[in-house]
Amino acid sequence: MEEKTKQKGRPQAMEEVILVRILGKDIRGDRELLPGLTKIAGISWSLSSAICSIIQYDRKKKIQDLSKDEIAKLEETIKNLDVPGFLKNRQKDFDDGEDKHITGADLKLRREFDIKRLRKIRSYRGTRHQFGLPVRGQRTKANFRKNRKKSGAVGVRKK
Repeated sequence: MEEKTKQKGRPQAMEEVILVRILGKDIRGDRELLPGLTKIAGISWSLSSAICSIIQYDRKKKIQDLSKDEIAKLEETIKNLDVPGFLKNRQKDFDDGEDKHITGADLKLRREFDIKRLRKIRSYRGTRHQFGLPVRGQRTKANFRKNRKKSGAVGVRKK
């Protein structure tokens, strides 16, 4: 009997996979459109579903089957989203007070700037970020021990 070396759901290493670049992120072409869009930073499952509904693309369609025009239309739709405010990731933005949606590298940069601003104004959240402690009120006695720096107070030592 032959043993099957191929795992369920995974392509073999010898198969060629086409990469499609959408908004600066390489996405495997053999993925469907709905889960493929979630690989872009800042796009959740619900937002991916909303995008597919707006531009009326089949969610089961493979990304490699999209033409260049369809990819351009997809990128334009993501850049200029017309979805309700609760789906956007920057509600009441600190700079101008509008609801925005930021994706990709811009999202990471904006997060860093927000944390730097919190540290600069010496807010509680900023100091918690600075010391590597939990920010949103979680307990620290049992959890978050791996996040601490090298300190001697991890365990009890007997003489």
